[in-house]
Amino acid sequence: MKYYPEIPELFTENRARFAAALEPGAIAIFVSNDEMPSNGDAYYPFRQNSDLFWLSGIVQEDSMVILFPEHPDPRYREVLILAKPNELKEKWDGRRLRAEEARKISGIATVVWLENLDPLLQQWVYLADHIYLGSNENDRRSGPLITRQYRYIQEIKERFPLHSYRRSARILRGLRAVKTAREVSLMQEAVDITGAVFRHLLALIRPGVMEYEVEAEIWRGFLSRRSTGPAYESIIASGDRARTLHYISNNGECRGGELVLMDFGASYGGYNADMTRTVPVNGRFTARQKEVYDAVLALHRHAKGLLKPGISLADYHKKMGEQATEVFIGIGLLTAAEVRDQTPDSPAYMKYMYHGVSHHLGIDVHDLGPRNEPLGEGMLLTVEPGVYIAEEQLGIRIENNVWIKAAGNIDLMDKVPITTEEIEGIMNR
Repeated sequence: MKYYPEIPELFTENRARFAAALEPGAIAIFVSNDEMPSNGDAYYPFRQNSDLFWLSGIVQEDSMVILFPEHPDPRYREVLILAKPNELKEKWDGRRLRAEEARKISGIATVVWLENLDPLLQQWVYLADHIYLGSNENDRRSGPLITRQYRYIQEIKERFPLHSYRRSARILRGLRAVKTAREVSLMQEAVDITGAVFRHLLALIRPGVMEYEVEAEIWRGFLSRRSTGPAYESIIASGDRARTLHYISNNGECRGGELVLMDFGASYGGYNADMTRTVPVNGRFTARQKEVYDAVLALHRHAKGLLKPGISLADYHKKMGEQATEVFIGIGLLTAAEVRDQTPDSPAYMKYMYHGVSHHLGIDVHDLGPRNEPLGEGMLLTVEPGVYIAEEQLGIRIENNVWIKAAGNIDLMDKVPITTEEIEGIMNR
């Protein structure tokens, strides 16, 4: 693998956490994602089902994980299903995992070829009372695509109609939200790669550079440091384009006097970083840019202070809205009259900060985690307040990744330059 040595202990620990939450007499079945066609005979790069990866570390199409903690034969309590390597297919598409290689990655001792699965699965299911199946219950999910997960749900229910069925997602939402030390070590590596590339970009950015040139350096910097690439499409937005939250065209020119907002993060070992920095194209903030930037940085630090075990995201964002209101009055964006006339459904601050301040982060950039229940120790979230001022054609966002700990939160990006003084110092060496 490009990006890390085998660490089967991570996935063994994840499977143990999941198995402990199953009802007695349960079998859990997870299937890989589809290979997705693009155009003609081409396919998009394969992206593994996040739950299956979390349980096994396997990144290969036509794979499955089956967990049956109470199977009378210990060999079949954890089973990894793989497509048997095919010599002709490998000549065209590359080498597929051998059983021993898959064991080293996943820590699963029993590997069964997909072509031999059906009779074994029937025996296993007949011994079980409940069948847990995977589904995508990320509340940001949208679109009509019927994925392999949902096709498999229909298939297995038709084959075994009298079993009781359970949703694995209800368990995984809680488990995946709480990051173990091994998971965070991979995220820290992704963060460190991202931070190193950011420092490199500070030496590159100058008036006249194109946004896509910055993006190209991000790709080069990530791949040369053993990342698999960006965790998401990088946002490189100079000037007024920074007010578009998901601007990914990256085809504009960075002009002197403007700020350039860069939202990007590396993927490493299947886990992601998510960072935003906003810097002056010519290496110096104007007095007004510095005033607004420092206000956003103050909000950023306030948010990190609020993130503690026991607070809900709803309460957290409410408190951040109240703080943003005060800060925006202080920098002349809001008046006391506007705040007095605001309504609960349309708070005044949202004219200038129209997105949430934090989301869960992990295998998915918008990872699974609770929205309505209190946050717990071990959860890892972004902290990303911003301000977007149409009248000044200005957008500033500052984003770090924070691991919530009862003894004190750990900011994975605490070594990445963040103040105006740090940024200007590096840009003007």
